[in-house]
Amino acid sequence: MKHTDSITKLNLEQKCALLSGDTVFTTRGCKNAGVPSITLSDGPNGVRKQAGAADHLGLNPSVPATCFPTAATVACSWDPALGEEIGRAMGEEAAAQEVAVLLGPGLNTKRSPLCGRNFEYFSEDPYLSGKMAAAYVRGIQSEGISACPKHFAVNSQELRRMASDSVVDERTLRELYLTGFEIVVKEAHPKALMSSYNLINGIYANENAHLLQDILREEWGFDGAVVTDWGGSNDHALGVKNGSTLEMPAPGGDAVRELLAAVRSGKIAEADVDARLDELLTLVLDTHAAVERHSRSFDADAHHALARRAAGESVVLLKNDDALLPLAEGTRVAVIGDFAETPRYQGAGSSAVNSIKVDTFLDCLNDSGLHSVGFAPGFDRQGKPDAAKQAEAVALAAEADAVLLCLGLDEIKESEGLDRSDMKLADNQIELLQAVREANPNTVVIVNAGASLETPWLAHCKALVYGALGGQAGAGAMVDVLTGKINPGGKLAETWANAYADTPARDHFAGPGRTVQYREGLYVGYRYYQTAGVPVAFPFGHGLSYTQFAYSDMHADAHSATLTVTNTGDRAGAEIVQLYVAKPNAEIFRPAQELKAFAKVKLAAGESKTVTLTLDDKAFRYWNTRTDSWEVEGGTYELRVGASSADIRLTAAVEVIGTDALNPYAGKALPHYQSGKVQTVPDAEWETLLGRPIPDDRVKIDRNMTLGELNHGRSPLGWLVWAVMTARLNASYKKGKPDLNVLFQYNMPLRALAKMTNGAISMGMVDGIVMEVQGFWVIGLVRVIFEAVKNVILNAQLENRLRNS
Repeated sequence: MKHTDSITKLNLEQKCALLSGDTVFTTRGCKNAGVPSITLSDGPNGVRKQAGAADHLGLNPSVPATCFPTAATVACSWDPALGEEIGRAMGEEAAAQEVAVLLGPGLNTKRSPLCGRNFEYFSEDPYLSGKMAAAYVRGIQSEGISACPKHFAVNSQELRRMASDSVVDERTLRELYLTGFEIVVKEAHPKALMSSYNLINGIYANENAHLLQDILREEWGFDGAVVTDWGGSNDHALGVKNGSTLEMPAPGGDAVRELLAAVRSGKIAEADVDARLDELLTLVLDTHAAVERHSRSFDADAHHALARRAAGESVVLLKNDDALLPLAEGTRVAVIGDFAETPRYQGAGSSAVNSIKVDTFLDCLNDSGLHSVGFAPGFDRQGKPDAAKQAEAVALAAEADAVLLCLGLDEIKESEGLDRSDMKLADNQIELLQAVREANPNTVVIVNAGASLETPWLAHCKALVYGALGGQAGAGAMVDVLTGKINPGGKLAETWANAYADTPARDHFAGPGRTVQYREGLYVGYRYYQTAGVPVAFPFGHGLSYTQFAYSDMHADAHSATLTVTNTGDRAGAEIVQLYVAKPNAEIFRPAQELKAFAKVKLAAGESKTVTLTLDDKAFRYWNTRTDSWEVEGGTYELRVGASSADIRLTAAVEVIGTDALNPYAGKALPHYQSGKVQTVPDAEWETLLGRPIPDDRVKIDRNMTLGELNHGRSPLGWLVWAVMTARLNASYKKGKPDLNVLFQYNMPLRALAKMTNGAISMGMVDGIVMEVQGFWVIGLVRVIFEAVKNVILNAQLENRLRNS
């Protein structure tokens, strides 16, 4: 251990106390042992250090900070160097605000486009996600503080996120949902990592020995601190035993007593506590020293400029008929759409940044060189029909050379705590688009949304520009793209399906039960669409430019591919060169092709550059469940290089030496997985892949019953609580603004009451509540009262001992 001297100064109770938070965002300290307290803060796309009363959902005000584009946006830049710059700036702001651990980036694989938190995540592809996230981590930690990549792992939905069981086969787990984290851990060495709320194959992530010990610590060599998601600890003692370092936010004395009792009973050893404490002290002492040394100021203007550049490099030009864009100086434009005046530039929830300043599209247009003939909001933001607004917009459109129509998803569509109900733009926005296009066919649609959309309306616009959620300076970046000051070079980091019905996980995403079956297996995103032959609106990796690029002279072997890329157009631009690996006629089933390398190349008009794409140890491997290890199927592979997953320009065949492992699927009937047509996999085939029976999906009345499931209980009081919460939630939906606090509570298991109330509720009280819900009304209430009194007394005694020790 690194900190034996400090640890030996502590008694067992002090050690146990240090392994849980003191307040919502701070750790406990111990002056006698020289252990300071440190501050953690949300930070996927900017620092959210709260100024007053702390909460984990972004409800209360926070200190002003730069709001950078979200991960979903910056992923479209395919530029790790840019990600590292953003990370460095966020790390600088965090340290300046005395934040030692920045909770981000988020890199969960986007299994479904309906996940309400997809704007916080990079991609449907784990390789791209891992490379971008590693860059962020390097940047953040260059300032001496810690990044905290999240959520580890298989966390793909918001519904019942604290109590859902992600049922996934081992190969899919390894290849799709852990590879991104593996890249981050091995390439960027984060000092901390956040465990996810959910169970994985029946065991909570935060106490999952296979996840935290076998894979994270032993296979990958992670030696940092594992931090729970806020309220994400189920069995604190088991978490400590299996690799979880710090329980957050502030569970109070009950968590300390739980660890003490576990050591005394032999459930865990004191050595387990010491191991976790050693990890925590490394994190605390290193980051505290860096924060103490750091300046308390940063260049806000420079960071705003970086945010604008990042947004500009991430804009994706999806359609540009008749080369309508870029717009020439002096073009008379009509600006239509509520988002032009009130920008949608970030997501809702714990990632929401109190932006230092926010550019609007209307203001930025003033210095663009374009001539605005006026602005009309055009539609109600929350989707209500408004004929007068539409008529005003149509009349304005007729007066212009071109229309800049700003559409997107409103705040209730994308938020932590709830998933999207569909992939559609609001009907009133589509109706407006159709009407505007009739008045002026030169219509440019600008979309602000953190996730993919259905686009049956695509024929009604000549140009479509995806700005995603561009942060506080995103509006200015969009104007730069429209006028040609920036040549768009972004490419999609996720596929845009034609319809939600076409998506692979449609029948097993955010369903009514406790289990979430990852029945589609390996076939997520482009891996599904291209293998199963399903047409899409826009493929993974797609993005247009105002110039053109030619690919030539490819030479390849099993280690790399080298080619020449030439800008054949008349203006400078950037091309993202993508390398996909395929194995035709593979014995071991696999997707049609998979991204294994990429490079962003900036070229002047007429310039050529030689590009080398290096293949690493992940290029040809697959997880073999028979040998329980990574293996390589030997033989001929195709290296496919192109401008998108569907626009392959050059192909080379290479021979790869295999590991000669036995086929784990020999003798097993897996026709849907062989073909990739996985939307309707039969139970028997799914069980064959999974290697065990499909787990029970019924709601149980226990500590992990959510408040939103209390209607399944046997208590009138529970029914009343459920009815009140449901009514409040529905009322917030009707207002067009989700109540994040109610949403969190609705999906929160009963045991989280003991984890999220700063010690006011103990697990004994939770057990009394469970008894009440089970139908033992009087006994349950009596137990709650008894345990409440006991908790107050024991907490006071504990805090007194800790203060005086």
